[in-house]
Formats: sequence, C-alpha cells, structure tokens
Amino acid sequence: MTGTAAPFVADDYRARMERAARSAAEAGLAGLLVAPGPDLVWLTGYAPTAVTERLTLLVLAPGQDPVLVVPTLEAPDAAKAAGASALTLRDWTDGKDPYAATAALLVADGRFGISDNAWAMHLLGLQKALPGTSYASLTEALPMLRAVKDPAELELLAAAGAAADATFEEIRKVPFGGRRESEVAADLADLLHRFGHSQVDFTIVASGPNGANPHHEVGDRVVERGDMVVLDFGGLKDGYGSDTSRTVHVGEPTDEERRVHDLVRAAQEAGFRAVRPGVPCQEVDRAARAVIAGAGYGEYFIHRTGHGIGVTTHEPPYMIEGEEQPLVPGMCFSVEPGVYLPGRFGVRIEDIVTVTEDGGRRLNDTTREMVIVD
Repeated sequence: MTGTAAPFVADDYRARMERAARSAAEAGLAGLLVAPGPDLVWLTGYAPTAVTERLTLLVLAPGQDPVLVVPTLEAPDAAKAAGASALTLRDWTDGKDPYAATAALLVADGRFGISDNAWAMHLLGLQKALPGTSYASLTEALPMLRAVKDPAELELLAAAGAAADATFEEIRKVPFGGRRESEVAADLADLLHRFGHSQVDFTIVASGPNGANPHHEVGDRVVERGDMVVLDFGGLKDGYGSDTSRTVHVGEPTDEERRVHDLVRAAQEAGFRAVRPGVPCQEVDRAARAVIAGAGYGEYFIHRTGHGIGVTTHEPPYMIEGEEQPLVPGMCFSVEPGVYLPGRFGVRIEDIVTVTEDGGRRLNDTTREMVIVD
C-alpha cells in the first residue's frame, strides 16, 4: 500500500495562502474570507474542535499578511495549528464586536470571496459593519482553488485509494446472501477504519432493486441470491479522500446483467481514456455517456460522470456537460458512470483518476470485471 507523505508544515500552508491571495486578485476580488471547514484546513491546518456561533475567520488579501480572527478562548488551539506561524492571530473576547475587529482588515467597498459554509449570521454581521462590501461564494468565485494537487497531496490521495482498494478485496470475501445491507455496510466501515481511515463518509450497499437508486440509503433489506449489489464507499485517510464503487453479484448473473455490467465497464474505460491535459471536463462525461447512450441505455445514466476529491470527498471540478474548465495535471476526480434500471438493478463502476502530463492515472486498481460473491 502506498506510504503516507510527510506532514504538511508552515511553509506549505504559507505557499497555499499566498497562492489563494493571488488567485483572488486575478479574479477581481479584494480578498478571501475563510470560515471553519475544508478550505480553512487546507489553507492553515486549523480545524476548530467545535464550530460555534463565535466568529472564526481567515482574512487573505493581496499584499497583506494573512490574519486569523479567532475567539480568545480558542486562540491557544489555533496557535498549535501547523500553519499558525505563517499567519497572524487576532483574537477577540466575549462581549466585544468580532465584526468590527474583522472590518478593520477589509477594504470598505471591496468584493470578497467567502466560504460556502460560512454562517449567515457572520456574513450579515460583516455586511452591517461594512455596508459597501459585497460577497461571492468561493465555489462561484474560485472553484479551482483546491483542484490542482501537489505531489504530497497526490501521495496522500493514492494512499487513501489503496486503502479503499484493500477494503474491497476484503469485502468480496464476506457473505452477502442472507445478510442485511446494513450488516455489509458495517463491514465496509470497519474495513475502512482497519486500513487507516479516520473518517468514513459513506458506505452504500444497494442490493437488487435498491441498486437503481444511485444514493440509496442503506436499510434492512436482506440481500438475496441473484442480486446485483452496488458498493460505493469512502472517507478520509490522513486528511484526504477515497471514493470507489464496484458492483458485485450474489451467485451467477443473467446474460442481461453481464451485458449491462460490461457496458458500464466500457463506459468507465472510455471516460478514463478521455482524461488528458487541456481537455474540458465535459469531454470526460461525453465519452462515458456516449458508450451508454449508444447501447440504448442513455436514459438510465442519471448523474454526472464525476466529481473532484481532495480534503473532501466531493468538490470541484465536476465531469458534466457544460463544464468547460480544462483538465490540468494534478487534478483528481472520480470517473463513475452507471446504469440504473428502476425496480430491477443498477451498476456503477468508479475510480479516482488524477491528470498526468500526458493522460491520466487511476488511483484505484481493483478489478472492474464482474465479481461473484456468496
């Protein structure tokens, strides 16, 4: 299994914050305001143990040192973050106005990018303190902020993918028939933890007709012999995401089930082969979708072909029609076409792929052939 990269240090976070500030300027923004969440973790290494109504906000602006506005009682923890030495902490005490403290750092009539997950009360508080400011969500203003991974991030994503692969190799050995979906899902979660995941985000086990629902909520349905079973699972290992899907069959499949599985496998291969620098994201979707539509199943492929992955398991870029963002070496995303036949069964095959200098590289390597389970 791929080893774990060295921990990120202050210089790594300093470079990220500098890049983010430059990107903000290039986008015509006066700066970025980053609330607790994945962007703050990626930029500073700081994740508050609890997110409360007290304002915590990183202020990034071109030509200005990064400042993290933080409640006084949380300042000691913030000071321990890996990127803390690359920024200035400005704490505020209960009873004081955190928005006035933050406003002093901002251009009074500037337009700022702000974290998608910032609380409305904080955004409204800033607008009240500085009525001349305006705001855009980071996803709208800088959708590619975290999209291109550096070599250390790629190593962590590869390690997470290898752990997910190891999980699949073990889950295919356990009994499926006669057990509840929830029991198999618990096995998946246990295996992900065993192979190094600190966080399990999802363990989809969609058997028989439930497989026709791409985001099926695991339930108490008993898996039966003759069922197709969609497995989709992932989470975070050392702060970076995994996400893979394989579709197995309990006992021997029918000719139609084999045919649909082979079709999805061919579509997944076509999507992967479309990956190379400079190609618009939508071309990955088009390549996979053309295979399925050409076989007459186009109406049963009901979701995008892929999504980005990094410090979260779903983030930009998205492999979908209309997304003209060119692929860049270092981008990582899923390629996961599917066919979903209502009331009958579904098939999905998913790998995480990274863009290389001359094509793409899969971060998942388990078999994409039909796997028969007991």
